[in-house]
Amino acid sequence: MDVFFSIVVPVYNRPEEVRELLQSLTQQDFEKDFEVVIVEDGSSESSEDIVETFKGGLQISYYFKENSGPGDSRNFGMQKAKGNYFIILDSDCILPKQYLSEVDKELKAKFMHCFGGPDAADASFTLVQKAINYVMTSFFTTGGIRGGKKSVGKFQPRSFNMGISKEAFQKAGGFGRIHPGEDPDLTFRIWKAGFETRLFPKAYVYHKRRIDWNKFYIQVNKFGMVRPILNKWHPGTARLTYWFPTLFMIGLVVALIMSIFGFVIPIVLYGIYFMVLFLDALLREGNIKVALWALYATIIQFTGYGIGFFKSTMLLNFSNKDPEELFPKLFFKKR
Repeated sequence: MDVFFSIVVPVYNRPEEVRELLQSLTQQDFEKDFEVVIVEDGSSESSEDIVETFKGGLQISYYFKENSGPGDSRNFGMQKAKGNYFIILDSDCILPKQYLSEVDKELKAKFMHCFGGPDAADASFTLVQKAINYVMTSFFTTGGIRGGKKSVGKFQPRSFNMGISKEAFQKAGGFGRIHPGEDPDLTFRIWKAGFETRLFPKAYVYHKRRIDWNKFYIQVNKFGMVRPILNKWHPGTARLTYWFPTLFMIGLVVALIMSIFGFVIPIVLYGIYFMVLFLDALLREGNIKVALWALYATIIQFTGYGIGFFKSTMLLNFSNKDPEELFPKLFFKKR
């Protein structure tokens, strides 16, 4: 298949992010033509002027629409795009110069109607950004489901760095209104439509998350609430491993209580886990402060996700209400 890439980026009040992303696109070593589609999702801080400054160096188009969420904005962009292969990126991503070449190389080696790439931390990121990036991508915390070469299950692309053919987009129906969770929901429908997904390990992006500890907790808590909804919609995709953060935190509390009464083996096992995590983060990031922050980020991640997952599971199983009635903040309204 002779592909023409359309890079689709939804934006919401992040003009400076758009500048950094577009600048990295001008530096690609990819020799073929490609287009960029920027979709402004009802922002009050427009990025249109910034997009205008790049029109001399990029084949780029800009659209403004009413706010309807990132999933619907991506669908809008893909409908407007001229290409036959869409690359979906978040506005807070920066691309290394070889990104498009690596995607093209992978597709030529073995064509895939849908792929996902990992995220990495650039040297310029803050210590907190690096720590959060570590826990979001480490095999020891997420099982590699967000882009690790080793993964506990079938790879599920994430929409911060995802490719999908026009054919697969049309047959699967595009992104839904749930957020977060719109990317695994689409992946499951892509599988049901008969297409496969694969990790492109060298097609990584620098994911410059604008985040603090409170925002991180809110984010992972929502991830936890979304997963039981996806399990309900797509029963064959449910995994026991999704219970790990909930059981981990319950076990940690029990281990701490047992240690007070002299039963120390459980807390020692937890100590070994955290030591392995610390050493892995230290080796990967090369910074002791990042490794220490990674331990804190892991506690936040497991607590937020675990509480969200347990709460959502209980409500879905003991209520006759639809998920959208139970969790209205996880869904954008129909247009």
